[in-house]
Amino acid sequence: MKAKIIRVRSAAGEYAVLCGAGILRDAAGEIGKLGEFSSVHVLASPKVWRAVGKAVKPILSRDAWKNMHLFDDAETKKNMRTVELLCRKLTRAGADRKSLIVAVGGGVVGDVAGFVAASYLRGVALVHVPTTLVAQVDSSIGGKTGVNLPEGKNLVGAFYPPRLVVIDTDLLRTLPERQFRSGVAEVIKYGVIADKSLFIYLDKNMEKLLRQDPEVLDFVISRCVEIKTNVVSSDERESGLREILNFGHTFGHALESVTKYRRYLHGEAVAWGMARAALLGYYLGITEMEVFGGLALLFGRVNGLLPYPRVMPKMFIRAMQSDKKTQAGKLRFVLARRLGEAQPSETVPMKMVKRVLQDSSPARPRRLTITVIEQSRG
Repeated sequence: MKAKIIRVRSAAGEYAVLCGAGILRDAAGEIGKLGEFSSVHVLASPKVWRAVGKAVKPILSRDAWKNMHLFDDAETKKNMRTVELLCRKLTRAGADRKSLIVAVGGGVVGDVAGFVAASYLRGVALVHVPTTLVAQVDSSIGGKTGVNLPEGKNLVGAFYPPRLVVIDTDLLRTLPERQFRSGVAEVIKYGVIADKSLFIYLDKNMEKLLRQDPEVLDFVISRCVEIKTNVVSSDERESGLREILNFGHTFGHALESVTKYRRYLHGEAVAWGMARAALLGYYLGITEMEVFGGLALLFGRVNGLLPYPRVMPKMFIRAMQSDKKTQAGKLRFVLARRLGEAQPSETVPMKMVKRVLQDSSPARPRRLTITVIEQSRG
């Protein structure tokens, strides 16, 4: 299959995102076009490399095979200690400023490897080979890198664009079903914030997407990549438009934090976060019913989402106040007015946030969700 090439503008220069099934076969030539490197270093996790290493090896020089730096890609290991570990491995392997780092893995690998590339010797070249749905449609594009602190998610990081992103959709076949379904949440997000027609397409083709139908998968991933590249090319440093990509993430990151990154996959937390954000907007009279009802219907068809935790609202609020999007002590949320249109807001009354969090406890949200679904159908 011929690769679709999507260009991303950044302050450091333009880079390409190659997207398509089986395109790893052509990636060696694309990496070669980036120039000469003194050494190539692969950063991945042991489980990812076991799953995709055979497919990735042909694009790498024999030099890179010797410079494999494997690390635990659990969210709990996405921290400064892992960054230090990898930087020391690079030093011992003789990496210099003319070296290339190839990040092979999901969101955690990409975030950590990206921050390492931005920090080591004040910056070395970086190529992303994302292997999860979340990474392919979202985290590998746009140059955001970062790691967690005990106080919150992604609080230490840098904007550091890669030189190339290689999205081979065939790699998704190696994913456990839970991982793939988790990533569908980020796909749905793009329909809510930027493209109603994509949301409608997902509504019509969700079962095919979950089966990884090649035609549906290719269209969906390409469209999500196009939306993200358009947004980050316009606002690389998240000073305006790029904030809409955080729809559901204020609630979602807090959910990950209060459960200590051990219970929910990122996409699962974002799914619950989007549902809470839609409910918040609905209560405020900003979000149309089709958003909340549509999300509830789609998430119901994705299945497999873990139940919402029994956590006190004050714990969520404390976690949200540590979120990097908070400004001058004010919580910031992205609210969707209607399908395909979203905007950030920092004027949300705290009593409304508490109401949404209280409605997230055992019985009330289910009754509300059923009511909204019935109204949206009717």
